[in-house]
Amino acid sequence: LRQCWESERDISRIIPTSQALNEYLSCRSYVAGFCPSAADAEVFALLGRPPLLHHVHALRWYRHIAALQTFLCNMKTFCLSGKGKRLLPPWSPPTGSEPPKLKLYNSLTRNKEVFVPQNGKRVLWYCCGPTVYDASHMGHARSYISFDILRRILMNYFRYDVFYCMNITDIDDKIIRRARQNYLLEQYRQKKPTASQILKDVLTSREPFQAKLAETTDPDKKQMLEKLDSAVSAALGPLQGAVESGTSDAVLLNHAQVLLEEAKDLLSDWLDSQFGSQVTENSIFSLLPKYWEGEYHKDMEALNVLPPDVLTRVSEYVPEIVDFVKKIVDNGYGYESNGSVYFDTAKFDSSHNHSYAKLVPEAVGDQKALEEGEGDLSISADRLSEKRSQNDFALWKASKPGEPSWESPWGKGRPGWHIECSAMAGSILGESMDIHGGGFDLRFPHHDNELAQSEAYFENDHWVRYFLHTGHLTIAGCKMSKSLKNFITIKDALAKNTARQLRLAFLMHSWKDTLDYSNNTMESAIQYEKFLNEFFLNVKDILRTPTDITGQFEKWEAAEIDLNKSFYGKRSAVHEALCDNIDTRTALEEMRALVSHSNSYMASRKSARLMPNRTLLQTIAVYLTDMLKTFGAIEGTEAIGFPVGGNGESADLESTVMPYLRVLSDFREGVRKIAREQKVTDILKLCDSVRDETLPDLGVRLEDHEGLPTVMKLVDRETLLKEKEEKRKLEEEKRRKKEDAARKKQEQEMAKLAKMKIPPSEMFRSELDKYSAFDDKGFPTHDSEGKEISKGQIKKLRKLYEVQEKLYNDYLQMSQNGS
Repeated sequence: LRQCWESERDISRIIPTSQALNEYLSCRSYVAGFCPSAADAEVFALLGRPPLLHHVHALRWYRHIAALQTFLCNMKTFCLSGKGKRLLPPWSPPTGSEPPKLKLYNSLTRNKEVFVPQNGKRVLWYCCGPTVYDASHMGHARSYISFDILRRILMNYFRYDVFYCMNITDIDDKIIRRARQNYLLEQYRQKKPTASQILKDVLTSREPFQAKLAETTDPDKKQMLEKLDSAVSAALGPLQGAVESGTSDAVLLNHAQVLLEEAKDLLSDWLDSQFGSQVTENSIFSLLPKYWEGEYHKDMEALNVLPPDVLTRVSEYVPEIVDFVKKIVDNGYGYESNGSVYFDTAKFDSSHNHSYAKLVPEAVGDQKALEEGEGDLSISADRLSEKRSQNDFALWKASKPGEPSWESPWGKGRPGWHIECSAMAGSILGESMDIHGGGFDLRFPHHDNELAQSEAYFENDHWVRYFLHTGHLTIAGCKMSKSLKNFITIKDALAKNTARQLRLAFLMHSWKDTLDYSNNTMESAIQYEKFLNEFFLNVKDILRTPTDITGQFEKWEAAEIDLNKSFYGKRSAVHEALCDNIDTRTALEEMRALVSHSNSYMASRKSARLMPNRTLLQTIAVYLTDMLKTFGAIEGTEAIGFPVGGNGESADLESTVMPYLRVLSDFREGVRKIAREQKVTDILKLCDSVRDETLPDLGVRLEDHEGLPTVMKLVDRETLLKEKEEKRKLEEEKRRKKEDAARKKQEQEMAKLAKMKIPPSEMFRSELDKYSAFDDKGFPTHDSEGKEISKGQIKKLRKLYEVQEKLYNDYLQMSQNGS
């Protein structure tokens, strides 16, 4: 450039020089740093003036160098003025605020404690699993859905690395008794007893049952037994009558089968007492728990409960349990008695390093709870006499005839109930875990005994750091119990409500408090789901509105700023709620408030015929969706809202179907516009039929809004059909009420007309029960007893007479006019 400049001094040559500079800079970076180089300064001085406007790169370079030279010149002047070198001002960090810490209600302290895992973000968690001898019920759902929610939040929200271990109890007194009874009853059925034999056996089995009923004092259990006895009585009558009357064998057998079904519990108990000791094959006791474990896993999958990382079964850990018991004995806290091994609670409690019944110390000595913990087959007088103290509990039980057994140093036997969790959890999680979970009713004696025997084995006092116990579940306010036959199976519950609705019902209550499973509870969950779903559908419809890329970023007015402020406020409130013992109830209420604010914002924009801010609504909808995914209430990968197609189909369904629906909707809107302009009502009715009858059956809801584009929503087909049926019922009810009102009005008019036809002279003559004499105008003069009517009464009757006189005159006038 310098050579070019020196050879061509005249101004006419500046244009090619500027052009050459522009071409040179078009493929090079010319904003290289804060200070211009020596070459920049030299060329800038040679050029002398700005390049032409169409030499963009050269002009930009020139302005950049000019600005830098001005700034450097000013800095030089500043330094020469004696103020010294300019330094960066000091920076002060913001004070900020301490973020809330996660606290969990710890049953060991009965307080909310800051959650501090023993090993960084790693969390070891053991959960007491089900005793599998019958169908899983809503009591199981209460614990396992609640723990699934807590587990998901710890993993997906607080980002803990949770290692979750759960057991299956497949050796237990309840399982042994139920397996034996099922086996013996099936053997009894296979012998095909006669009707008379069934009658005889039921009557025999009823005697000990009724004795048991007479001795029962627990009101709930007594009510259950009385209900069972009534059912047996109702089935006994027809069979006894048929036997006495000599009815045909076919009829007798039919009555006998009905009785056998109603009396199977009584008969099973009786058969077990007679022949239970003869059932010795271990496989008989494994078939029942294996079947019900499979059913339990199916129920958990249907409820969207995550499977455990490790599942342990008692039957697979008998060797580990034997070793566990042996070490407790070696440590001096257990003793052998008559082939069984018991835990010495007094010895343990007197130890300087240990304490018995940490969870419920006030329950020590509660014989009813202790006996329930030992099991129905283990509370006989001889078993109780084997223990040094009534507070001691079985670690290993010597097997009696009719019970499964395994080899041990103390002879053939089987594990106690409490020892199984200690041995299995210890094998997987080691000498100390972060969290142990279970139902509230397991605190004593089960969990207290687990703690004692585990700390006796490991010789520590911190086997569990945090005990989490879920609250009870009641059925419409009543106690739920499998033993009382007052329970609702998970399959029955899922037949009425979806897994999401059940989970939302649990989320809307504290995990540690009693939850009442009732119609009101589920209706609240259903309405919450609808409320959220409508919000998601409306946001998705807004986001589908065509726009260019710049249209996605709109100016924020006061309404957007206010909504955004609400969003971050509610988001913070949700976080605080989850830190406060994972309070999902409050979290869902804060989310509801955020949706309400968003709905109000959308409604205000709609009324002003303006589009809402897409980006802001999308941010809120994505956040709410992510929270529901965190809670396990949404499956799938869709960014916004509940899945539509199921089985992960929703995202594909949305993207595939919506373009076609948009074409259909636009076409329909065009047809409706023409039909309205030309007043072709049949076409409008046809368009309404497509909206109200055809599309709901395909899972599509169209919403027409005057002056605005039609809103399209993909909704679950069953939901739309249910809405359609409810709408039909409402319309039918409205029509019926309208007809009733019209009929009532007609009846009133007919009654009025009939009254108008009566001449005033006749109106009182028909009331002979009130009056006995009348004047020549038909006005009463004496009452039914012949007494003269008082002046006050005459005055009242005169008013009635005058009113009727006017009505009758009106009737005559109407008749003359032909109306």
